[in-house]
Amino acid sequence: MSVEDLGAAVERTGLEGARAVSAVRNWMRGSDHPRCKASDIRRLAEALSVPVTAIARFTSEVRHHRGSTQKARLVADMIRGRSYIDADKVLMFSPKRASVNFQKALKAAAADAGEFGADSDRLVIAECRVDEGPQIKRFQPKDRGRAHPIIKQMSHITIGLEERG
Repeated sequence: MSVEDLGAAVERTGLEGARAVSAVRNWMRGSDHPRCKASDIRRLAEALSVPVTAIARFTSEVRHHRGSTQKARLVADMIRGRSYIDADKVLMFSPKRASVNFQKALKAAAADAGEFGADSDRLVIAECRVDEGPQIKRFQPKDRGRAHPIIKQMSHITIGLEERG
C-alpha cells in the first residue's frame, strides 16, 4: 500500500490532502508531528487490515522524576526487554526509589494498550529510556560568607510497550 493511500485513509479535519500524506511519512520515520491520535492509528490499521496492536507502540512518560539519570538508568536496565507482567513484579519488589515512577509509567502504557484490546500477557517492553531533565539549583551557606552550589538532578522516564507473539 502506498503512502498516498494511507494519507487518504487518515484524512480528518485539519489534516487533508498533502498534509495527511506528509503526516504519514513523518509517523513512518518516527516523528510524531503532527501528533498521531488514537483515531489515526485505528484508521491506519483498518487501511492495512491488521489489528491496531500490530502497528502501534504504547508509550508513557513520567517527566520531572526527582532523581538522577544515573540512578534511574539502573532501574531501566533491570526491566528492559522483559514482559509486562515480569517487569511489574520486578519493580514491585525493587528497593530503588525510581522504581515507583517506572511502575507508574509502565501501568499507564499498559492501560493505553488495554484500550486498543492488547493482551497483557503478550506485552513486552520495547523501549525503556531515561533522559536528563532540568536541574534545581540551590546554595548552601558556608563560613566567611561563602556559598557552595547544590545541584539537584531531575530526569524523564519513557517506557514503550509492544504486543509480541
